[in-house]
Amino acid sequence: MIEFRNIGVRYGTQQVLSEVNFRINAGERIGIIGPNGSGKSTLFRLILGEADPDAGEVIIEQSPRIGHIRQHLEAESETETLVEYALRGTPGLAEMEHELHALGASLATATDEPERARLLARLGEVQTAFEHLGGYEIETRVKVSLGGLGFAAEEFDKPFASFSGGWQMRAELSRVLASKPDLLLLDEPSNYLDLPAVEWLQRFLRAYDGTLVLISHDRYLLRTLTTTTIEVDANTATRYNGDLDFYLREREIRHANLLAAKENQDRRREQLERFVERFKATSTKASQAQSRMKMIERLDEEAIILPKRSMAAGHLRLAPAPHAGAQIVCLEQVCFSYDGQRNVLHDVNLSIARGDKIAVVGYNGMGKTTLLRIMAGVRTPTSGTCTLGHKVVPGYLSQEFSETIPPEITVFECAKRSKPAATERELRSQLGAFGFSADDIGKPTGVLSGGERIRLAFLRLFLAPPNFMLLDEPTTHLDLEGRATLEKALREYDGTVCLVSHDIEFVRNTVTSIIEISPAGVRRFPGGYDYYREKIADENRDESPSGASTQAAQTEEGDAPVSAKDLRRARAQARAKLQPKIRALKEKVAKTEARITELEAELETLSGILFNPEPDTDFAATNKRLKVVQDQIEVFSEEWERDASDLERLQHEQEAAQERLV
Repeated sequence: MIEFRNIGVRYGTQQVLSEVNFRINAGERIGIIGPNGSGKSTLFRLILGEADPDAGEVIIEQSPRIGHIRQHLEAESETETLVEYALRGTPGLAEMEHELHALGASLATATDEPERARLLARLGEVQTAFEHLGGYEIETRVKVSLGGLGFAAEEFDKPFASFSGGWQMRAELSRVLASKPDLLLLDEPSNYLDLPAVEWLQRFLRAYDGTLVLISHDRYLLRTLTTTTIEVDANTATRYNGDLDFYLREREIRHANLLAAKENQDRRREQLERFVERFKATSTKASQAQSRMKMIERLDEEAIILPKRSMAAGHLRLAPAPHAGAQIVCLEQVCFSYDGQRNVLHDVNLSIARGDKIAVVGYNGMGKTTLLRIMAGVRTPTSGTCTLGHKVVPGYLSQEFSETIPPEITVFECAKRSKPAATERELRSQLGAFGFSADDIGKPTGVLSGGERIRLAFLRLFLAPPNFMLLDEPTTHLDLEGRATLEKALREYDGTVCLVSHDIEFVRNTVTSIIEISPAGVRRFPGGYDYYREKIADENRDESPSGASTQAAQTEEGDAPVSAKDLRRARAQARAKLQPKIRALKEKVAKTEARITELEAELETLSGILFNPEPDTDFAATNKRLKVVQDQIEVFSEEWERDASDLERLQHEQEAAQERLV
């Protein structure tokens, strides 16, 4: 589908890509990974024609429809709604719909048979193309994707321009997903998403049957969605024919070989340089010294470039937490409102103990960041109390930290401003502990990578060591290596941690407790992320008819010893509990059967209209309605099958209870 041949790209004097060769085949699911700034996004720009290579060529075969997230978003007008914006995601679809209506109108008035034949032929062509692009179900797909990414149904008709930048990027992602492209290019799609939306995106992309190319540092998405990995580093791209775990294993072997080869190369250069230095002024050895100088030049041309990950291993050693009381923070009846009218948080009662490592999860806008700020003392509750425990020292890292560092100040100056009383020796020692060398501390902060900025942020926190860390999206600017380094540091940290993150693997590997914020309120789950997901799944099952019958069975077959009379009473209660659900399911099944019968009759009528059209037949509208009816029959049939199965199971359970009672 797409082939990169000997690609070279330079930005000014910096070589970004050199001699890049790999191919993306139709139907592949590829993860592109590498350090920040290594050239991953440049590959996408080359595919999209937004940049030209300085050497080589990009060959795109079969002209696939490409879906990608644009960085600069604009509504057609101030009044364009969220749904209208998302519906514009498929190029040419609106024009085809207009042409279908125009052809239908022309057919209704055409009397000349050759002209009618031409119009019918064109109508068939446009209709086929329209259906291929998903025109008949595009609105349904758009609304499903908007809902999955966190938009409420009542927001669909709001102006697109009224949403914040992060929510506009979600809408852009929604329209790209709904357009069903042949080739889907996604560059860090989880950056603007919360955990529920990331999980929805993962389920959606698993069902996507086109070619997927994903740039991401999110290990959860990479592990569950990609089967081939391309590493972009050291000015080149290396293809690994396996998933993320295969890549991680093979990468270590490859890097070990590279290190050994570089050591041999460096040793050879040292030998040649010593010979030249010793004999360059000796007339009898001059020609040999000249020959070795040429060898050195060739070695320089063929120098092995180590990947950035090998040259910049993560350093993040967190100082031991100062002693604190058993209780870190206690929130009682806490409410918070930004406008004095609508509460972001309502009646929050929460206690965090020393040593807890907690993740706060929930949809964006539910108050996760607000809760962190209240516990950090940055915000004061509108009502209720937030009380820190004995000798608790909070350290708050906001997600805007990287944008608030003045880019012109040096790393050393940034540390000095955080602790003016510290001596230069003390600051240099602390900077070294966080991985900043003597050369690094003179760098302007504006040139730091995402991982270096995070290390600088933690350094600022630990110049006055906290024992209660509150971290808001600490992984946003980190690559795979940086996330692994931060994970290890937090696991080994002996203080208390409360964090918000959209990285499922990061949450899974660092916390032992979950706080969920939902429309129903704030709840605490004592286990890790997987335990939390299991409990939520159990709750969802308990709300279904099958879950209710299970609860009834547990009630009548408990472990406590009961008398025969009590047992009969329990069985009778179980039967009584089942009866309303059986009655409700019978009514639902009957209504669904009636609806399917109506739809099948309408389907037969619509088919008759198309087979025997009248002069005024609106072919576009009839075809559109036909598709809707077919989709509804499929939906109602699945619903009937599910409800009929539940009804049959409940009836069997009731019959079994009656037999036991006899």
